Amino acid sequence: MAYLVLIRHGTSEYNKLGLWTGLTDVDLAPEGKEDARRAGEAIRDIPIHKIHVSALKRAHQTLHEIREVLGLVVEHKAHHALNERDYGVHAGKNKWQVRDEVGEEEFHNIRRGWDAVVMGGENLKDVHARVVPYFEGHIRPDLISGHNALVVAHGNSLRALVKHLEEIADEHIHKLEIGFGDVYCYEVDGEGKVKGKEIRPVGSVPK
Repeated sequence: MAYLVLIRHGTSEYNKLGLWTGLTDVDLAPEGKEDARRAGEAIRDIPIHKIHVSALKRAHQTLHEIREVLGLVVEHKAHHALNERDYGVHAGKNKWQVRDEVGEEEFHNIRRGWDAVVMGGENLKDVHARVVPYFEGHIRPDLISGHNALVVAHGNSLRALVKHLEEIADEHIHKLEIGFGDVYCYEVDGEGKVKGKEIRPVGSVPK
């Protein structure tokens, strides 16, 4: 049995301002570093053998804080497949202003829906299409070989991965919310199948 640990990056400077970040490469806020350190403490009981991280610096800064807390010296793999969703025309905009412009229903569809049309950007279905092949090709083999794997990524790339792991239906995925710095721990057997799950909510709730 191996462990798969998923951690969302801590609160970023854009998150504090209520801005849709997406692929904009912003830094963690001081609060985000605290989120990351708490996440690290939450997995102190799990030896980490493999690390996968997105290509964006807020994920790398989160990983840095986790390394500092745990004294981790494991090398990591960084890949754009784990990046946050591209919000297209909405990137950098204030979420609540967009909500006022498009209405609550369309806002929720853009923000959490499975296949909403986002001009110039991606929806969760698009993110799923890049995250799942990366998981199957690079992360699941680690787990099958008995290595505990840590993935540090983003709200939507992790939502896409959780959807895959738990076989969540398209129409139900809008209910899933992953907080900044939250920790999802899965037990995976020698065939790569999920046998158990624990959520360790240590971060702050997205707004």
